[in-house]
Amino acid sequence: MPMYQPSGRRRDGGVMYDVGGDGGHVLDLETAVKDGILGGGGGVVCGSGVTEKLDLKKMIEELDSIDVPSVFICPISLEPMQDPVTICTGQTYERSNIVKWFSMGHFTCPTTMQELWDDSITPNKTLYQLIYSWFSQKYLVMKKRSEDVQGRALEVLETLKKVKGQARIQALKELRQVVSVHASAKKTVADNGGIGLISSLLGPFTSHAVGSEVIGILVNLCLDSESKSNLMQPAKISLMVDMLNEGSIETKINCTKLIEILMEGRDFESEIVPSLSLLVGLLRLVKDKRHQNGILAGLALLKTICLHEPVRNSVVSIGAVPQLVELLPNLNPECLELALYILEVLSTLPQGRLALKDCPNMIPNVVKLLMRVSESCTQLALAILSAVCKLAPEECASLAVEAGLAAKLLLVIQSGCNPVLKQRAAELLKLCSLNYTATIFISKCKLTRTIQ
Repeated sequence: MPMYQPSGRRRDGGVMYDVGGDGGHVLDLETAVKDGILGGGGGVVCGSGVTEKLDLKKMIEELDSIDVPSVFICPISLEPMQDPVTICTGQTYERSNIVKWFSMGHFTCPTTMQELWDDSITPNKTLYQLIYSWFSQKYLVMKKRSEDVQGRALEVLETLKKVKGQARIQALKELRQVVSVHASAKKTVADNGGIGLISSLLGPFTSHAVGSEVIGILVNLCLDSESKSNLMQPAKISLMVDMLNEGSIETKINCTKLIEILMEGRDFESEIVPSLSLLVGLLRLVKDKRHQNGILAGLALLKTICLHEPVRNSVVSIGAVPQLVELLPNLNPECLELALYILEVLSTLPQGRLALKDCPNMIPNVVKLLMRVSESCTQLALAILSAVCKLAPEECASLAVEAGLAAKLLLVIQSGCNPVLKQRAAELLKLCSLNYTATIFISKCKLTRTIQ
Protein backbone atom coordinates (compact mmCIF):
# COMPACT_ATOMS: atom_id res chain seq x y z
CA MET A 1 0.00 0.00 0.00
CA PRO A 2 1.33 3.51 -0.79
CA MET A 3 1.86 6.13 1.90
CA TYR A 4 -0.96 8.66 2.11
CA GLN A 5 -0.42 11.90 0.26
CA PRO A 6 -3.04 14.62 0.98
CA SER A 7 -4.92 15.77 -2.11
CA GLY A 8 -7.29 18.70 -1.93
CA ARG A 9 -7.69 19.65 -5.59
CA ARG A 10 -11.11 21.05 -6.39
CA ARG A 11 -12.89 22.33 -9.47
CA ASP A 12 -16.28 24.01 -9.49
CA GLY A 13 -16.99 22.73 -6.01
CA GLY A 14 -16.31 19.11 -6.93
CA VAL A 15 -13.46 17.06 -5.53
CA MET A 16 -10.91 15.82 -8.07
CA TYR A 17 -9.15 12.50 -7.51
CA ASP A 18 -5.61 11.43 -8.31
CA VAL A 19 -6.31 7.80 -9.26
CA GLY A 20 -2.87 7.09 -10.66
CA GLY A 21 -1.22 7.68 -7.30
CA ASP A 22 1.58 9.72 -8.92
CA GLY A 23 -0.11 13.06 -9.36
CA GLY A 24 -0.43 12.64 -13.12
CA HIS A 25 -3.97 11.26 -13.55
CA VAL A 26 -6.58 13.54 -11.96
CA LEU A 27 -10.27 12.67 -12.23
CA ASP A 28 -13.54 14.17 -11.13
CA LEU A 29 -16.78 12.18 -11.09
CA GLU A 30 -17.84 13.24 -14.60
CA THR A 31 -14.48 12.22 -16.10
CA ALA A 32 -14.49 8.95 -14.16
CA VAL A 33 -17.89 7.96 -15.61
CA LYS A 34 -16.88 9.05 -19.10
CA ASP A 35 -13.63 7.02 -19.02
CA GLY A 36 -15.30 3.93 -17.60
CA ILE A 37 -13.77 4.04 -14.14
CA LEU A 38 -17.26 4.39 -12.71
CA GLY A 39 -20.32 2.58 -13.99
CA GLY A 40 -20.20 -0.81 -15.64
CA GLY A 41 -18.52 -2.42 -12.61
CA GLY A 42 -19.95 -3.09 -9.20
CA GLY A 43 -21.23 -6.60 -9.67
CA VAL A 44 -20.56 -9.98 -11.15
CA VAL A 45 -23.01 -11.62 -13.58
CA CYS A 46 -24.18 -15.03 -12.42
CA GLY A 47 -25.31 -17.88 -14.66
CA SER A 48 -28.95 -16.83 -14.30
CA GLY A 49 -28.18 -13.35 -15.62
CA VAL A 50 -28.65 -11.75 -12.19
CA THR A 51 -25.91 -9.34 -11.07
CA GLU A 52 -24.53 -10.27 -7.68
CA LYS A 53 -23.44 -7.31 -5.54
CA LEU A 54 -19.76 -7.50 -4.68
CA ASP A 55 -18.64 -6.99 -1.09
CA LEU A 56 -16.09 -4.16 -0.83
CA LYS A 57 -14.47 -5.53 2.32
CA LYS A 58 -13.95 -8.94 0.70
CA MET A 59 -12.52 -7.36 -2.45
CA ILE A 60 -10.04 -5.26 -0.43
CA GLU A 61 -8.91 -8.35 1.52
CA GLU A 62 -8.42 -10.48 -1.60
CA LEU A 63 -6.61 -7.68 -3.47
CA ASP A 64 -4.33 -6.89 -0.53
CA SER A 65 -1.12 -7.25 -2.54
CA ILE A 66 -1.88 -4.67 -5.25
CA ASP A 67 -0.93 -0.99 -5.21
CA VAL A 68 -3.93 1.18 -4.33
CA PRO A 69 -4.29 4.86 -5.40
CA SER A 70 -3.27 7.06 -2.50
CA VAL A 71 -6.57 8.97 -2.54
CA PHE A 72 -8.33 5.74 -1.51
CA ILE A 73 -6.15 5.42 1.59
CA CYS A 74 -7.31 6.63 5.00
CA PRO A 75 -4.68 9.04 6.41
CA ILE A 76 -5.15 7.55 9.88
CA SER A 77 -4.93 3.78 9.25
CA LEU A 78 -3.14 3.91 5.88
CA GLU A 79 -5.60 1.25 4.69
CA PRO A 80 -8.17 1.51 1.86
CA MET A 81 -11.40 3.19 2.96
CA GLN A 82 -14.65 1.22 2.96
CA ASP A 83 -16.88 3.97 4.35
CA PRO A 84 -15.24 7.33 3.54
CA VAL A 85 -16.54 10.43 5.33
CA THR A 86 -15.49 14.07 5.05
CA ILE A 87 -15.06 16.51 7.95
CA CYS A 88 -15.38 20.30 7.88
CA THR A 89 -11.78 20.87 6.77
CA GLY A 90 -12.45 18.94 3.55
CA GLN A 91 -10.26 15.99 4.51
CA THR A 92 -11.68 12.47 4.11
CA TYR A 93 -11.21 9.53 6.47
CA GLU A 94 -12.55 6.05 7.11
CA ARG A 95 -15.64 6.54 9.30
CA SER A 96 -14.57 4.20 12.12
CA ASN A 97 -11.13 5.82 12.33
CA ILE A 98 -12.27 9.43 12.56
CA VAL A 99 -15.04 8.52 15.03
CA LYS A 100 -12.42 6.86 17.23
CA TRP A 101 -10.21 9.97 16.89
CA PHE A 102 -13.06 12.14 18.16
CA SER A 103 -13.91 9.70 20.97
CA MET A 104 -10.36 10.09 22.28
CA GLY A 105 -11.04 13.78 22.90
CA HIS A 106 -9.37 15.18 19.77
CA PHE A 107 -11.23 18.03 18.05
CA THR A 108 -8.64 18.69 15.38
CA CYS A 109 -8.13 17.46 11.84
CA PRO A 110 -5.63 14.53 12.01
CA THR A 111 -4.00 15.59 8.73
CA THR A 112 -3.77 19.39 9.07
CA MET A 113 -4.13 19.62 12.90
CA GLN A 114 -6.58 22.50 12.39
CA GLU A 115 -9.11 23.06 15.16
CA LEU A 116 -12.56 22.00 13.99
CA TRP A 117 -15.46 24.46 13.96
CA ASP A 118 -17.90 21.63 13.31
CA ASP A 119 -17.60 18.00 14.41
CA SER A 120 -20.14 16.62 11.94
CA ILE A 121 -19.09 14.03 9.33
CA THR A 122 -20.54 13.68 5.84
CA PRO A 123 -20.51 10.47 3.78
CA ASN A 124 -18.32 10.95 0.72
CA LYS A 125 -20.46 9.05 -1.77
CA THR A 126 -18.46 10.14 -4.79
CA LEU A 127 -15.22 8.77 -3.37
CA TYR A 128 -17.01 5.62 -2.24
CA GLN A 129 -18.21 5.04 -5.82
CA LEU A 130 -14.68 5.53 -7.12
CA ILE A 131 -13.23 3.12 -4.56
CA TYR A 132 -15.97 0.53 -5.15
CA SER A 133 -15.70 0.65 -8.93
CA TRP A 134 -11.90 0.57 -8.93
CA PHE A 135 -11.79 -2.47 -6.67
CA SER A 136 -14.66 -4.12 -8.59
CA GLN A 137 -12.79 -3.89 -11.87
CA LYS A 138 -9.58 -5.23 -10.37
CA TYR A 139 -11.47 -8.01 -8.59
CA LEU A 140 -13.37 -9.11 -11.70
CA VAL A 141 -10.15 -9.24 -13.71
CA MET A 142 -8.55 -11.34 -10.97
CA LYS A 143 -11.57 -13.69 -10.83
CA LYS A 144 -11.61 -14.08 -14.61
CA ARG A 145 -7.91 -14.89 -14.66
CA SER A 146 -8.41 -17.34 -11.79
CA GLU A 147 -11.31 -19.07 -13.58
CA ASP A 148 -9.25 -19.32 -16.77
CA VAL A 149 -6.37 -20.90 -14.82
CA GLN A 150 -8.69 -23.36 -13.06
CA GLY A 151 -10.29 -24.32 -16.35
CA ARG A 152 -6.94 -24.87 -17.98
CA ALA A 153 -5.76 -26.99 -15.05
CA LEU A 154 -8.83 -29.23 -15.45
CA GLU A 155 -8.20 -29.53 -19.20
CA VAL A 156 -4.59 -30.60 -18.61
CA LEU A 157 -5.68 -33.20 -16.04
CA GLU A 158 -8.09 -34.68 -18.62
CA THR A 159 -5.33 -34.64 -21.23
CA LEU A 160 -2.97 -36.54 -18.92
CA LYS A 161 -5.48 -39.41 -18.74
CA LYS A 162 -5.23 -39.92 -22.50
CA VAL A 163 -1.75 -39.05 -23.75
CA LYS A 164 1.67 -40.69 -23.52
CA GLY A 165 5.21 -40.00 -24.61
CA GLN A 166 6.21 -36.46 -25.53
CA ALA A 167 2.62 -35.22 -25.35
CA ARG A 168 2.47 -36.31 -21.70
CA ILE A 169 5.71 -34.47 -20.92
CA GLN A 170 4.37 -31.27 -22.53
CA ALA A 171 1.11 -31.51 -20.57
CA LEU A 172 3.04 -32.01 -17.32
CA LYS A 173 5.26 -29.01 -18.11
CA GLU A 174 2.21 -26.81 -18.60
CA LEU A 175 0.56 -28.02 -15.40
CA ARG A 176 3.77 -27.47 -13.49
CA GLN A 177 3.97 -23.87 -14.68
CA VAL A 178 0.35 -23.23 -13.70
CA VAL A 179 0.49 -24.71 -10.18
CA SER A 180 3.80 -23.01 -9.38
CA VAL A 181 2.20 -19.58 -9.88
CA HIS A 182 -1.53 -19.82 -9.16
CA ALA A 183 -2.95 -20.93 -5.80
CA SER A 184 -6.36 -21.49 -7.41
CA ALA A 185 -4.82 -24.03 -9.80
CA LYS A 186 -3.29 -25.94 -6.88
CA LYS A 187 -6.69 -26.20 -5.23
CA THR A 188 -8.33 -27.26 -8.50
CA VAL A 189 -5.78 -30.06 -8.99
CA ALA A 190 -6.22 -31.27 -5.40
CA ASP A 191 -10.04 -31.09 -5.47
CA ASN A 192 -10.35 -33.03 -8.72
CA GLY A 193 -8.19 -36.06 -7.95
CA GLY A 194 -5.16 -34.58 -9.62
CA ILE A 195 -2.66 -35.60 -6.94
CA GLY A 196 -3.53 -39.28 -7.28
CA LEU A 197 -3.43 -39.08 -11.08
CA ILE A 198 -0.06 -37.32 -11.14
CA SER A 199 1.43 -39.63 -8.46
CA SER A 200 0.38 -42.69 -10.49
CA LEU A 201 2.81 -41.59 -13.21
CA LEU A 202 5.75 -42.39 -10.92
CA GLY A 203 6.96 -45.96 -11.02
CA PRO A 204 9.85 -48.31 -11.82
CA PHE A 205 9.53 -47.68 -15.58
CA THR A 206 8.99 -43.92 -15.45
CA SER A 207 11.48 -41.92 -17.52
CA HIS A 208 13.41 -39.16 -15.79
CA ALA A 209 11.83 -36.63 -18.18
CA VAL A 210 8.35 -37.51 -16.87
CA GLY A 211 9.52 -38.01 -13.30
CA SER A 212 11.17 -34.61 -13.02
CA GLU A 213 7.97 -32.85 -14.17
CA VAL A 214 5.78 -34.92 -11.85
CA ILE A 215 7.97 -34.16 -8.85
CA GLY A 216 8.11 -30.48 -9.85
CA ILE A 217 4.30 -30.45 -9.65
CA LEU A 218 3.98 -32.42 -6.41
CA VAL A 219 6.33 -30.16 -4.41
CA ASN A 220 3.95 -27.27 -5.17
CA LEU A 221 0.86 -29.08 -3.86
CA CYS A 222 -0.44 -29.71 -0.36
CA LEU A 223 -0.24 -33.47 0.12
CA ASP A 224 -2.58 -35.25 2.52
CA SER A 225 -1.61 -38.37 4.48
CA GLU A 226 -3.08 -40.72 1.88
CA SER A 227 -1.10 -39.08 -0.92
CA LYS A 228 2.08 -39.26 1.15
CA SER A 229 1.56 -42.96 1.87
CA ASN A 230 1.07 -43.61 -1.83
CA LEU A 231 4.29 -41.78 -2.69
CA MET A 232 6.22 -43.72 -0.03
CA GLN A 233 6.02 -46.90 -2.11
CA PRO A 234 9.55 -48.33 -2.63
CA ALA A 235 9.40 -48.03 -6.44
CA LYS A 236 8.48 -44.34 -6.25
CA ILE A 237 11.11 -43.56 -3.62
CA SER A 238 13.72 -45.42 -5.66
CA LEU A 239 12.94 -43.24 -8.69
CA MET A 240 13.24 -40.07 -6.59
CA VAL A 241 16.62 -41.19 -5.26
CA ASP A 242 17.84 -41.99 -8.78
CA MET A 243 16.83 -38.53 -10.00
CA LEU A 244 18.43 -36.94 -6.95
CA ASN A 245 21.72 -38.49 -8.03
CA GLU A 246 21.41 -38.05 -11.80
CA GLY A 247 18.96 -35.22 -12.56
CA SER A 248 19.43 -31.52 -13.23
CA ILE A 249 20.07 -29.25 -10.24
CA GLU A 250 16.40 -28.18 -10.25
CA THR A 251 15.27 -31.82 -10.27
CA LYS A 252 17.69 -32.67 -7.47
CA ILE A 253 16.34 -29.85 -5.31
CA ASN A 254 12.72 -30.82 -5.99
CA CYS A 255 13.40 -34.49 -5.19
CA THR A 256 15.05 -33.44 -1.94
CA LYS A 257 12.13 -31.21 -0.96
CA LEU A 258 9.56 -33.89 -1.80
CA ILE A 259 11.34 -36.60 0.18
CA GLU A 260 11.52 -34.24 3.16
CA ILE A 261 7.79 -33.54 2.88
CA LEU A 262 7.12 -37.28 2.88
CA MET A 263 9.33 -37.91 5.91
CA GLU A 264 8.22 -35.05 8.14
CA GLY A 265 6.14 -35.94 11.16
CA ARG A 266 5.95 -39.68 10.53
CA ASP A 267 7.76 -42.92 11.25
CA PHE A 268 9.33 -44.47 8.21
CA GLU A 269 11.02 -47.72 7.34
CA SER A 270 14.71 -46.97 7.62
CA GLU A 271 15.61 -49.46 4.89
CA ILE A 272 13.43 -47.63 2.35
CA VAL A 273 14.13 -43.91 2.68
CA PRO A 274 17.62 -43.13 4.00
CA SER A 275 19.47 -45.54 1.72
CA LEU A 276 23.17 -45.02 1.16
CA SER A 277 22.35 -43.84 -2.36
CA LEU A 278 20.10 -41.12 -0.95
CA LEU A 279 22.69 -40.02 1.59
CA VAL A 280 25.45 -39.90 -1.02
CA GLY A 281 23.22 -37.86 -3.34
CA LEU A 282 22.44 -35.42 -0.53
CA LEU A 283 26.10 -34.88 0.28
CA ARG A 284 26.85 -34.21 -3.38
CA LEU A 285 24.07 -31.63 -3.44
CA VAL A 286 25.27 -29.99 -0.22
CA LYS A 287 28.86 -29.77 -1.49
CA ASP A 288 27.84 -27.97 -4.72
CA LYS A 289 28.67 -24.38 -3.75
CA ARG A 290 27.20 -22.99 -6.98
CA HIS A 291 23.62 -23.54 -5.80
CA GLN A 292 22.68 -22.13 -2.37
CA ASN A 293 19.11 -23.42 -2.71
CA GLY A 294 20.50 -26.92 -3.16
CA ILE A 295 22.69 -26.62 -0.07
CA LEU A 296 19.73 -25.46 2.02
CA ALA A 297 17.40 -28.19 0.74
CA GLY A 298 20.04 -30.90 1.21
CA LEU A 299 20.88 -29.87 4.77
CA ALA A 300 17.20 -29.62 5.69
CA LEU A 301 16.56 -33.20 4.54
CA LEU A 302 19.75 -34.45 6.18
CA LYS A 303 18.56 -32.91 9.45
CA THR A 304 15.19 -34.66 9.11
CA ILE A 305 16.96 -37.98 8.48
CA CYS A 306 19.19 -37.49 11.53
CA LEU A 307 16.12 -37.07 13.74
CA HIS A 308 15.69 -40.85 13.36
CA GLU A 309 18.26 -42.56 15.56
CA PRO A 310 18.55 -45.86 13.65
CA VAL A 311 20.02 -44.17 10.56
CA ARG A 312 22.58 -41.86 12.21
CA ASN A 313 25.39 -44.42 11.99
CA SER A 314 24.81 -44.62 8.23
CA VAL A 315 25.24 -40.85 7.96
CA VAL A 316 28.57 -41.09 9.79
CA SER A 317 29.71 -44.10 7.77
CA ILE A 318 29.47 -42.30 4.39
CA GLY A 319 31.84 -39.58 5.60
CA ALA A 320 29.28 -36.84 6.26
CA VAL A 321 31.14 -35.44 9.29
CA PRO A 322 34.39 -34.24 7.64
CA GLN A 323 32.48 -32.95 4.60
CA LEU A 324 30.14 -30.86 6.74
CA VAL A 325 33.02 -29.55 8.86
CA GLU A 326 34.82 -28.29 5.74
CA LEU A 327 31.66 -26.48 4.61
CA LEU A 328 31.16 -24.54 7.87
CA PRO A 329 33.24 -21.41 7.04
CA ASN A 330 31.30 -20.73 3.82
CA LEU A 331 27.70 -21.34 4.89
CA ASN A 332 25.09 -18.62 5.35
CA PRO A 333 23.46 -18.40 8.82
CA GLU A 334 20.42 -20.52 7.92
CA CYS A 335 22.52 -23.32 6.41
CA LEU A 336 25.09 -23.01 9.19
CA GLU A 337 22.53 -23.70 11.89
CA LEU A 338 21.32 -26.80 10.03
CA ALA A 339 24.89 -28.10 9.59
CA LEU A 340 25.74 -27.54 13.26
CA TYR A 341 22.52 -29.26 14.31
CA ILE A 342 23.45 -32.34 12.23
CA LEU A 343 27.00 -32.41 13.64
CA GLU A 344 25.70 -32.00 17.20
CA VAL A 345 23.31 -34.94 16.74
CA LEU A 346 26.11 -37.09 15.27
CA SER A 347 28.39 -36.12 18.18
CA THR A 348 26.10 -38.13 20.47
CA LEU A 349 27.37 -41.31 18.75
CA PRO A 350 30.79 -42.81 19.59
CA GLN A 351 31.57 -43.05 15.85
CA GLY A 352 30.43 -39.46 15.37
CA ARG A 353 32.66 -38.11 18.13
CA LEU A 354 35.61 -40.04 16.73
CA ALA A 355 34.95 -38.68 13.24
CA LEU A 356 34.81 -35.12 14.63
CA LYS A 357 38.04 -35.63 16.56
CA ASP A 358 39.81 -36.86 13.42
CA CYS A 359 38.84 -33.79 11.35
CA PRO A 360 41.93 -31.52 11.24
CA ASN A 361 39.93 -28.28 10.91
CA MET A 362 37.01 -29.17 13.14
CA ILE A 363 38.16 -27.39 16.30
CA PRO A 364 39.28 -24.09 14.72
CA ASN A 365 36.23 -23.97 12.42
CA VAL A 366 33.79 -24.53 15.27
CA VAL A 367 35.57 -22.27 17.79
CA LYS A 368 35.25 -19.35 15.35
CA LEU A 369 31.47 -19.72 15.39
CA LEU A 370 31.09 -19.13 19.15
CA MET A 371 29.37 -15.79 19.87
CA ARG A 372 29.47 -14.94 16.18
CA VAL A 373 26.20 -15.89 14.44
CA SER A 374 23.41 -16.55 16.92
CA GLU A 375 22.84 -17.95 20.39
CA SER A 376 21.46 -21.12 18.83
CA CYS A 377 24.63 -21.61 16.76
CA THR A 378 26.76 -20.91 19.84
CA GLN A 379 24.85 -23.53 21.82
CA LEU A 380 25.27 -26.17 19.09
CA ALA A 381 28.96 -25.35 18.59
CA LEU A 382 29.57 -25.56 22.34
CA ALA A 383 27.89 -28.97 22.51
CA ILE A 384 30.09 -30.28 19.69
CA LEU A 385 33.28 -28.98 21.28
CA SER A 386 32.31 -30.39 24.68
CA ALA A 387 31.70 -33.85 23.20
CA VAL A 388 35.09 -33.90 21.47
CA CYS A 389 37.08 -32.43 24.37
CA LYS A 390 35.60 -34.96 26.77
CA LEU A 391 36.56 -37.74 24.37
CA ALA A 392 40.25 -36.73 24.29
CA PRO A 393 40.82 -33.95 26.85
CA GLU A 394 44.61 -33.81 26.67
CA GLU A 395 44.73 -33.65 22.87
CA CYS A 396 41.55 -31.80 21.91
CA ALA A 397 41.27 -29.39 24.85
CA SER A 398 44.80 -28.13 24.20
CA LEU A 399 44.07 -27.63 20.49
CA ALA A 400 40.87 -25.80 21.37
CA VAL A 401 42.63 -23.44 23.78
CA GLU A 402 45.29 -22.69 21.16
CA ALA A 403 42.46 -21.89 18.72
CA GLY A 404 41.09 -19.27 21.15
CA LEU A 405 38.42 -21.31 22.88
CA ALA A 406 39.16 -20.06 26.41
CA ALA A 407 38.65 -16.43 25.45
CA LYS A 408 35.40 -17.28 23.62
CA LEU A 409 34.11 -19.23 26.63
CA LEU A 410 34.74 -16.23 28.88
CA LEU A 411 32.70 -14.11 26.46
CA VAL A 412 29.84 -16.60 26.68
CA ILE A 413 29.96 -16.56 30.50
CA GLN A 414 29.96 -12.73 30.58
CA SER A 415 27.20 -12.39 27.97
CA GLY A 416 23.44 -12.31 28.33
CA CYS A 417 23.05 -15.89 27.09
CA ASN A 418 20.73 -18.31 28.88
CA PRO A 419 22.03 -19.81 32.18
CA VAL A 420 22.28 -23.36 30.81
CA LEU A 421 24.61 -22.17 28.04
CA LYS A 422 26.72 -20.26 30.54
CA GLN A 423 26.96 -23.33 32.77
CA ARG A 424 28.08 -25.49 29.85
CA ALA A 425 30.70 -22.88 28.92
CA ALA A 426 32.00 -22.83 32.51
CA GLU A 427 32.28 -26.63 32.60
CA LEU A 428 34.20 -26.70 29.32
CA LEU A 429 36.48 -23.88 30.51
CA LYS A 430 37.28 -25.89 33.63
CA LEU A 431 38.04 -28.97 31.52
CA CYS A 432 40.38 -26.97 29.29
CA SER A 433 42.26 -25.53 32.29
CA LEU A 434 43.31 -28.95 33.63
CA ASN A 435 46.24 -29.19 31.23
CA TYR A 436 47.79 -25.86 32.26
CA THR A 437 49.16 -24.08 35.28
CA ALA A 438 47.07 -21.14 36.44
CA THR A 439 49.51 -18.55 35.06
CA ILE A 440 49.79 -20.12 31.62
CA PHE A 441 46.04 -20.68 31.35
CA ILE A 442 45.30 -17.06 32.22
CA SER A 443 47.66 -15.99 29.45
CA LYS A 444 45.88 -18.34 27.06
CA CYS A 445 42.57 -16.72 27.90
CA LYS A 446 43.79 -13.41 26.41
CA LEU A 447 41.89 -11.55 29.10
CA THR A 448 42.87 -8.10 27.88
CA ARG A 449 41.43 -8.70 24.46
CA THR A 450 38.32 -10.31 25.96
CA ILE A 451 37.65 -7.32 28.21
CA GLN A 452 38.10 -4.93 25.27
